[in-house]
Amino acid sequence: MDHYSFFDRDLSWLLFNERILLEAAKQDLPVMERVNFLSIFSSNLDEFYRVRMPVILALHKLSKHAPHDKEDVLEEAQQLIEAQQEKFGQIFTRELIPLLKDKHANLLFNEPIPAVIQDKVTDYFFSQVMAFLQPVDLSETDKKFFPENNRLYFLVNLGSEKTKERTVLLNIPSNQLPRFFNVASDDQQYIIFLDDIIRHNLDKLFKNETVSGCYSFKITRDAELDLKDEYHGDLSEQIEKQLLKRDMGMATRFLHQPNVPLRTLHMISEKLGLQGSSVVEGGMYHNLKDLMGLPVNLPGTRYNKWQAVTDNKLTETGSLFDFIADQDYIVHAPYQSYNNILRFFNEAAIDADVQEISVTLYRVASDSRIVNALISAALSGKKVRVMVELKARFDEANNIKWAKRMKAAGVEIIYSDKALKVHAKVALVKRLINGRVKYAGLLATGNFNESTAAFYTDHILMTTNPPMLREIELLFIFLGKKAKTSENYPIEFKHLLVAQFNLQQRFLDLIDREIANTKQGLPSGITIKMNNLEERILIAKLYEASQAGVKISLIVRSICCIIPGVKGMSENITVRRIVDRYLEHGRIFIFNNNNTPEVFMGSADWMNRNIYRRIEVCFPVYDPQIRNEIMSIIDLQLKDNVQAVMLNSELQNVAIERNEPLIQSQRAIYELVQQKVYEKV
Repeated sequence: MDHYSFFDRDLSWLLFNERILLEAAKQDLPVMERVNFLSIFSSNLDEFYRVRMPVILALHKLSKHAPHDKEDVLEEAQQLIEAQQEKFGQIFTRELIPLLKDKHANLLFNEPIPAVIQDKVTDYFFSQVMAFLQPVDLSETDKKFFPENNRLYFLVNLGSEKTKERTVLLNIPSNQLPRFFNVASDDQQYIIFLDDIIRHNLDKLFKNETVSGCYSFKITRDAELDLKDEYHGDLSEQIEKQLLKRDMGMATRFLHQPNVPLRTLHMISEKLGLQGSSVVEGGMYHNLKDLMGLPVNLPGTRYNKWQAVTDNKLTETGSLFDFIADQDYIVHAPYQSYNNILRFFNEAAIDADVQEISVTLYRVASDSRIVNALISAALSGKKVRVMVELKARFDEANNIKWAKRMKAAGVEIIYSDKALKVHAKVALVKRLINGRVKYAGLLATGNFNESTAAFYTDHILMTTNPPMLREIELLFIFLGKKAKTSENYPIEFKHLLVAQFNLQQRFLDLIDREIANTKQGLPSGITIKMNNLEERILIAKLYEASQAGVKISLIVRSICCIIPGVKGMSENITVRRIVDRYLEHGRIFIFNNNNTPEVFMGSADWMNRNIYRRIEVCFPVYDPQIRNEIMSIIDLQLKDNVQAVMLNSELQNVAIERNEPLIQSQRAIYELVQQKVYEKV
């Protein structure tokens, strides 16, 4: 493996975020969809500084004192981010704001508030905004202040004839008030940043003083939780305590507007303890992820909605469990309605034959119908067992909330240990019919979350396959015992691919079979779709397959450490990225197997964390019709020449030539799902 080359994971991630920026630059998209892509870019970059920049900074320091196997990427990452932010500003100010103005939606961006609306803005300041403002005088030598993570602030320099110059830190309360204030006047809509409402009224806040400067900034902090492996108390209590400290983490970025005086920067850096962070000059406005909430709903400014397809044949059945007893069924979200997944849990809660329900929950909707069904099931006397992953980053508080509610209702709650996350997406229902146990299950590529199911592309298999579901039951038994003893014990999985047991080895074996077939002159090929590809042992095996002549087609949305198209190493490997109206989220693995394809789906990306530090489940697709459906969907994505780009050997996003016929895979998949459902009716 030492003789192979790999892309850096963090630079790869930044180039994925650039792909988001390319979508915002597309002039044929509705203007508010382009604005939304800018919002996604900004949100992604904030997360990068919270999660990855602490690692980069640590390795940068390490590389100065000792050799390290990871090259120092700090400077290259900073250059990429700077170029991307400049592109962001150009798209927003030179293209999108003028397009909105053409539609009489005037987003005021670093410009005076028009006289025609000043009275309304001032009234809003006095009646709503002023209550949340909390100025802190930083000129007092003993004054301490800790800026919260990603909160917005002003540095205001003040002076008067009677008092010496002072610097005041002033919060911009965008966490308590809407970021944008919307005012209509005649046929015009005016949208004002909360920041500018405060700027415009500083003289009313600081009477008898002259404002000599007002500069916006924010601090981004490390998001990691410090969970002690030796801690033996209640995990949820420990995480709750750590969540209170998350926003107190190390500062990784000090982002400020242009033209802040150097002495002011030095003073604020010293006062706020920011010496170790990256100092980044940005624009006048920060937290532009808030653009997702820009109050513009004019005709033609957003996508035409694709109504989720409802399968009437399934809807009209008397019992969902009886229906899937005769055949496997798959839901392709969000193209198909998620209602049948909700129905699975709802029927399980009220079906008198159901004895037990077991499910893994990683990210839960804030108002989860699924969890409410589980609570109802427990209250009606059914045995309900839920593996709640409390360490799902940024969802910890929501998961703790639901875990407490379920536990109070009598649900058996299982937590993973501190070194291992449970990322599997599986549910199992046991029914007792005429004295015999019958299984029904869900196996999915994404979370059981009805909110994200509206815009994440995932695949949820409903099945009553006994051998596969008995293995799911073994997994739940294992998780229950491990939560109590923290001990591992062997389980032989013949159908499922489960991380920590057989997942990595099974994938290596499947690739080896394609290599062997190629060497024997038999048909071969590998097609894989996932979110992230990093783990080097599996990548090295793909390189080996490429060198043997196996054609490998990869669809990788985000992080991709494999280098495609390098002669002698990866000339038979291609990598595509697809960014469109829905977030590509499914994980699918197809192995040609001498023209008798084997198809697997599941929760696992090929990342170090998925392979070595998580419980993941991938599963075979045995039903021939569903297998063909999945392969047809992937075939459309491989033919996408509208929303897909190719990743080249230089880590660049390369546009695909738009030859006829034009294929936008998400639209084509939606039409395929419509055809599938309506043919059954």
